[in-house]
Amino acid sequence: MGLKLKNINDQVIVITGASSGIGLATAELAAERGARVVLNARSEDDLRQVCDRIRARGGRATYRAGDVSDPDAMQALAETARREFGGFDTWVNDAGISIYGRLTEVPLEDKRRLFDVNFWGVVHGCRAAVPHLRERGGTIINIGSEVSDRAVPLQGIYSASKHAVKAYTDALRMELEKDGAPISVTLIKPGPTNTMFVDHARSYMDADPDLPSPNYAPEEVAHAILRCAERPIRDVTVGGMTKMNAMMGLLAPRMTDYYMEKKMFSAQKKEYRTGRPDALYEPTQDGSRRGSTQGHEMRRATLTRVMLSDAGRVLPLVAIGGIVAAAVASMRRAS
Repeated sequence: MGLKLKNINDQVIVITGASSGIGLATAELAAERGARVVLNARSEDDLRQVCDRIRARGGRATYRAGDVSDPDAMQALAETARREFGGFDTWVNDAGISIYGRLTEVPLEDKRRLFDVNFWGVVHGCRAAVPHLRERGGTIINIGSEVSDRAVPLQGIYSASKHAVKAYTDALRMELEKDGAPISVTLIKPGPTNTMFVDHARSYMDADPDLPSPNYAPEEVAHAILRCAERPIRDVTVGGMTKMNAMMGLLAPRMTDYYMEKKMFSAQKKEYRTGRPDALYEPTQDGSRRGSTQGHEMRRATLTRVMLSDAGRVLPLVAIGGIVAAAVASMRRAS
């Protein structure tokens, strides 16, 4: 079977971490565009409220509560999609959590729990999705991060987990392509995004966590996810600033170290400490796309939208053509 992806309005989309933030924004946007959505998170009450809201707007949605760190829960999620909608076309592994603090001060138990959610949750989701999509065709979209490419201090274990997600996603893609499986595998790498990320995170700092400014709207990540559900795309970095930071880390890693040592210890802290609960082991109140991040929100990731547009598909070819033309002209002048 060749790879042919459906339009969003013809798809069934499974989304983990769908009770808040990027997952919630993706679920609601997909439903608005006509997709049937199957939602997962740990809190059944929050999922029920989200589905009720989607249905009230004329959308089609169902849910299955469960922890992504449990492989049986992901198999049950896949079965829910098959039972309710006859299967699924796109599976989005979005669920994630962070821990703020120096690596030498974060307990090992918490580090293992974070990997259970961020890395093993992706593995369990992919293992549930691949057998079905081998027969039906479709897309697996894993949510990495800007820190999949460049680690940051005070989120070291989160950075490590997102590096692992990138490696797993890249290897899975190659193996499925070698098999000729009709499955597109995409890695989405958001930069700082105005969600409940910092509200859910566990902190071992002397202040509540925050995201550096500026940050991006969750709807921009949702737009990228749904675009990749319709068209095979290897990976997407959401946000021009995010792309610039990744390139800086690649081209000048030592300079980037110094920059982060100077900037990121203060930029990831609020000016107060509340002692608020976190969601590392148990869910907290969800249902919102946005959280308590204080920085400026950029409502539009213009560069990302351009690169994901139909016109954007030809930009790399235009650039290559320009380079070749310049080289030919230079050779002619030399001769």
